[in-house]
Amino acid sequence: MIFMTITALVLAEVCSALPLSGSIYIWAAESAGPKYARFFAFIVACWSTSSWITFVATNTQSTAFYVVSQLAVWEIDFPGGISNDNVKWRALIWAISEGFLVLSVVMNYLPPRVYSGVFKFSVVLIIIDFLLCLVWLPIAAHNTYGLRSAKEVFTMANNGTGAPPAWNWMLSFYFSAAIFIGFDASGHVAEETKRAHVNAGRGMIYSVLATAVLGFATTILFLFCTPNFDLLFSLNAPQPFVQIYALAFGKRASIFMTAIATISSIMGTTVIIVAGSRLVFAVARDGVLPLSQWIGKVDKDGQPRNSVTLVSVLAAALLCTILPSQVAFTSLLSSGGISTIASYGLIPLLRFTMTPHMFKASHFYLGKFALPFYLVSAVWNGLIFAVLISPFYFPVDAESFNFACVIFGFVTAFAIVSWWLTPADKWLRQEQIEVALHSSEGHPDVAAPAAVVDTDLSEKPTEKEGN
Repeated sequence: MIFMTITALVLAEVCSALPLSGSIYIWAAESAGPKYARFFAFIVACWSTSSWITFVATNTQSTAFYVVSQLAVWEIDFPGGISNDNVKWRALIWAISEGFLVLSVVMNYLPPRVYSGVFKFSVVLIIIDFLLCLVWLPIAAHNTYGLRSAKEVFTMANNGTGAPPAWNWMLSFYFSAAIFIGFDASGHVAEETKRAHVNAGRGMIYSVLATAVLGFATTILFLFCTPNFDLLFSLNAPQPFVQIYALAFGKRASIFMTAIATISSIMGTTVIIVAGSRLVFAVARDGVLPLSQWIGKVDKDGQPRNSVTLVSVLAAALLCTILPSQVAFTSLLSSGGISTIASYGLIPLLRFTMTPHMFKASHFYLGKFALPFYLVSAVWNGLIFAVLISPFYFPVDAESFNFACVIFGFVTAFAIVSWWLTPADKWLRQEQIEVALHSSEGHPDVAAPAAVVDTDLSEKPTEKEGN
């Protein structure tokens, strides 16, 4: 909660200085200064685009897990068993995941006004889901298998990883930090946001705070409501909470909770597609690379539909890796989180070492807290990066090895090679970088980069439709 909020404040400072769609690689370029801006922009652009595309695939598979877990609840036999070793089971997961991806993509093609209504409906569902867990779950758990005691919740430890005790404790940061990944989404739709120099950064800060407060409450709640370890580890569904719902509420009621979670997750995927497509759109906007003109095209509503299509096609291709190997797919998805955390750590590191006194015109200028916040953010995200690339089970073998570190290395190498081979006039030209840096300092005589003016999305939606 504390360190990710500091990270959000650091990113909000840069975002406010120059809010653009797909901002994170621009933030890295600004933070590096004009000499190294293009190099770090290439690296973070590759990191972030690969991350958001894998997030789409991750969320669709997680949604599928909710649905298929009902088979375990109702004790329905599946040919070959419910196991990732069973190719028929993986094929079922893949087919349902692709189906949910199609639904999420279709919603991204809805007119802005209709999409806004669907999104608000999904937010209401999420709130209902949270309130039911907050009120109904502890009552139901108390009346069935029983709540854990405060001593168990706050003092019991379990080493199920095989790691040394200290690193087993460090691995607990995996999920607590992972839920914050993606809080920069509001920055990627900055060009479609009113008063973006304020609201885009504020959106990131609010996202972290909401996740922190509600996530902490949820964690404590679930620790009290989770069955004892023997029962918990006997659950064999891909999403064990579906079986916990069945134990607490009953089988029929678990269908209701699963349906709410499924619909909410589908809408979550649509939002991820929005952020990811704006990032891809921005990469195309800033250069004349192959397909740039097609990807950077907007429709009559001002929406970059072609970039939505591209992100969706790539996510669908990633989902196909489920068929040959679940381990390969899981490693691909883990690499997405690693790349995002690496970006969160790199930007404050660049601010600390290369541009510590810039962007004073930012609405979220940190002042005397700037240098300490840059250092804390860089160290904290470096620590989380180490956790995310670590094996999650010991001793390490081919099945437990975390290949995400290998994939991250490949993406980084690809970024460096792309920077080396791409002419400076083909993507993120030096004059664009320098103009952006000057405008971010609040110079009124400096216009925004031409590429931004030509494709500014913020003026496209009507006032009635809103942003």
